Amino acid sequence: MSRVRGTGNKATELRLVAIFRANGITGWRRRSPVFGKPDFVFPKEKVAVFVDGCFWHCCPRHGTLPKTNRDFWQQKLERNRQRDRLVNRTLKKKGWALIRLWQHELQAPEHIVRRITRILRPNN
Repeated sequence: MSRVRGTGNKATELRLVAIFRANGITGWRRRSPVFGKPDFVFPKEKVAVFVDGCFWHCCPRHGTLPKTNRDFWQQKLERNRQRDRLVNRTLKKKGWALIRLWQHELQAPEHIVRRITRILRPNN
């Protein structure tokens, strides 16, 4: 695990790009300079989308601790969760709507599309 380096979550982001394109969801941007570094933003609507990895963000369904060096990983993952809460609070105070998706949710694109369109187009 010590050799795992954070190089982004390109595969999950590209999967979400494919879901957006297949369902005609437009107006999103990647790598926008928004606090917390959301994976996608819809700047016009002020919506930030995060795709959280099941391991790194402690998914209740798939998040597990490694068997070795448990104290280190427990502290590391708790810091990640605290940072997520800080990002959520800060963006909400600035008027942003948040969508946090788990990595495993990408396997059910219809669910993602419903969640995103409900926030982007609340009157439809």
